[in-house]
Amino acid sequence: MEFNSLSEIQEKLGNGETTCVDLVQQYVNRIEEQKHLNAFVEVFADEAIETAQSIDQKLKDGTAGKLAGMVIGIKDNLCFRNHGLTGSSKILEGFESIFTATAVQRLLDEDAIIIGRLSCDEFAMGSSNEFSVYGPVLNPHDTSRVPGGSSGGSAVAVAANLCQATLGSDTGGSIRQPASFCGVVGFKPTYGRISRHGLMAYASSFDQIGPFTKSVEDAAILYEVMAGQDEFDSTLSRKEVEPIELTKNSTKKLKIGYIQECLDNEKLDTEIGQEVLNLIEKLKSEGHTLEPVNSPYLDYLVPTYYVLTTAEASSNLARYDGIHMGYRSPNATDLESTYKLSRTEGFGTEVKRRILLGTFVLSSGYYDAYYGQAQKARRLIKEQTEQVFKDYDLILSPTTPGTAFEIGREKSDPTVMYLEDIFTVQANICGIPAVSLPLAKHSNGMPFGIQLMAPAFAEKELLQFASRLMNN
Repeated sequence: MEFNSLSEIQEKLGNGETTCVDLVQQYVNRIEEQKHLNAFVEVFADEAIETAQSIDQKLKDGTAGKLAGMVIGIKDNLCFRNHGLTGSSKILEGFESIFTATAVQRLLDEDAIIIGRLSCDEFAMGSSNEFSVYGPVLNPHDTSRVPGGSSGGSAVAVAANLCQATLGSDTGGSIRQPASFCGVVGFKPTYGRISRHGLMAYASSFDQIGPFTKSVEDAAILYEVMAGQDEFDSTLSRKEVEPIELTKNSTKKLKIGYIQECLDNEKLDTEIGQEVLNLIEKLKSEGHTLEPVNSPYLDYLVPTYYVLTTAEASSNLARYDGIHMGYRSPNATDLESTYKLSRTEGFGTEVKRRILLGTFVLSSGYYDAYYGQAQKARRLIKEQTEQVFKDYDLILSPTTPGTAFEIGREKSDPTVMYLEDIFTVQANICGIPAVSLPLAKHSNGMPFGIQLMAPAFAEKELLQFASRLMNN
């Protein structure tokens, strides 16, 4: 049984056609059938069924929360009390969380059922989900291809109907890129909208939790439940979270800018470019205003992003040293060898690469040349993007330059992989909301997404228009 939205599930629950226990059991069976995809690191089968039983009782009593019937998987970088947490890294092998992330707790409080934790690129660093201690995750549409990253397991779980929705984290496109590759909805809210308390830090000024769903409707309700102030995260906005009503028959006409440099980019697949142009013409015919906007800093987005995020990663990952926490090498003989060997043996290749790069750009003599300049570039990019939003309601672009690539193709040259983020990192650099919508399919049989970005805290307008596109 497959459902497109939580409202469909709750309708079936309401008329007695199914129960939460039945739903969980079906998903557990499907996870077992599709285990070759390697999406789940751990399945909480018995616990999920037990939770489902109590929610079935709440439904009978009329006391169930707004997410009753929603079976959710969480990325392996989100804390869930008394459950494993590794960030898909050897360095946290056997670690168990002692508290629950605020975002996860808010879902539980509304009677969502957590069915398991999902594989990701180690410490959320990667664009292919090949950099996981548990091995690569496979794309359900073609198992010779990657699902995207870093939240690849989360995207696959929704695309393969292993659960109704999942949580991921987005630092430079880690929700939207795998959503595009796997053909699902991937939503990154404004920075400071959803608490990062309990999210394993990669780059603290970029990271944001968001959902993968089959519908915009489900993304909206999950966002509403998770968003809002939290005493454990001082970076959260005090702005009130607006309820999002998705009206299918809205006649409001929008002014939308599309990034000309994205469509002219030589890396962009011609079919994806043509699909975006077709969508532009379609929207124009419906009365919307669509105009090209310039993104003069497009070539600087990825370098700016990687200088700043690797610097933050170098700092954030310093705690995993075999002394304070994490894996300790059995070959260590003294303090120095404990640090060196534990980190060398515990971290994977991509994480070590980014720590080294981040340490370099923060080092004496290079700090101003790299980190300082990148901060200035970030400010320019943010100001230019805000200028565009003075004239336009939304910005439209492809989510990714191409469809999912073959496993192993980009491991040899990491800079090729880094360019996968060229259209997605702008939203993280600026801290604005963005969504990838599965609106098209390539002639090679693979899905790909169209991205919409909105001004900071304009989630309501973004998701309302996204819903119109999905139902059009």
